[in-house]
Amino acid sequence: IDLDTARQELEEFIPHLKNISDNSIKKMAGRDLMRFKEFKKQGIAVKFGRFTQKENKQIQKNVQEFLSLTGIDSAEKLLFTSRYPEDKDTIHRLKTEHCFCEKISEGIPRPWRLIYYRARKMFDPNNYKGRYTKEEKEKLKKYQALHGNDWKKISELMSRSNLSVAMKFSEIKSPINYGPWTKEETRKLMNAVKEVMRKKLKTEDPSSLFSLDQSNTDFWIDREQLYQPLPWTEIETQVGSRYWRQCKQKWNSILTRRLSRGQQLYRGTNGLKAKINLIKRLYETRAEDTSEVNWDELSKAIGDVPRTYVQSKFYRLKVSSVPLWKRKTFSEIVDYLYEKKLPELEEKL
Repeated sequence: IDLDTARQELEEFIPHLKNISDNSIKKMAGRDLMRFKEFKKQGIAVKFGRFTQKENKQIQKNVQEFLSLTGIDSAEKLLFTSRYPEDKDTIHRLKTEHCFCEKISEGIPRPWRLIYYRARKMFDPNNYKGRYTKEEKEKLKKYQALHGNDWKKISELMSRSNLSVAMKFSEIKSPINYGPWTKEETRKLMNAVKEVMRKKLKTEDPSSLFSLDQSNTDFWIDREQLYQPLPWTEIETQVGSRYWRQCKQKWNSILTRRLSRGQQLYRGTNGLKAKINLIKRLYETRAEDTSEVNWDELSKAIGDVPRTYVQSKFYRLKVSSVPLWKRKTFSEIVDYLYEKKLPELEEKL
């Protein structure tokens, strides 16, 4: 189908389609559109975000079945074919003959590209190699100077995953400060976030820029509910003294504090009511994994606070109330809270 038709049909399934390039749209039309329509017939929505345990198991099953079907002797050869130049042509032929795209994504209502990246992460033996040694850090700096941000090339030279070398270099190149944030650093972070949000608003809704300019920072934060994805490497560059993960953690703590200020949500009688409400709503979702919970909706229902705020309260609740919680699945933890902790809280209330 032509590009305009593909875009129009995919809009039903992909909420952020306007941010996707034409070339990616064409690929999705070929790999995903028919799959999405089949899932729709079954009443299954296309998913994004963190993969569930069930989906991870399905990916493992799909990969193992494809290996058995083709005779390729390892998942690494299948998913990282460039590491085996002598077998490359044979593997590519087998993948084409046996419909690799369809087989690897079978039973998983997500875009093929996300499934493929997840499979690569799961089956990459270079992903779990522990801390970087001093020698590896020096090599990484040298390779980056030679090859720029060609993380694929650098990952092959270092036998580490693409993501691992990219993230580690981000840490190395930043003048890392592990102490408390200064007022100046916090000001830079706030300005950086405001600047990237200004760009976003300018693209999506130019009329909203006036209210952004006229508002004070606290109102702007409350209005935008900025616990959505942000370009953290860009923000890291503007802050200058912290790497991207520190910036993200600090921003989340600022956002949580500002949005929950004045809301005595988890204290006294209100605290008991909030915990009771949280347990009941989690139980009603029947979710098998934490990634299946719509934390945004849950947060609004409980007190219109960021999802990170409610997630942290759930974490404290399970740690303090559920024995051996680390050995239990998400659904087992919720069931225990519902059956054991909920009656105790209701009686106390």
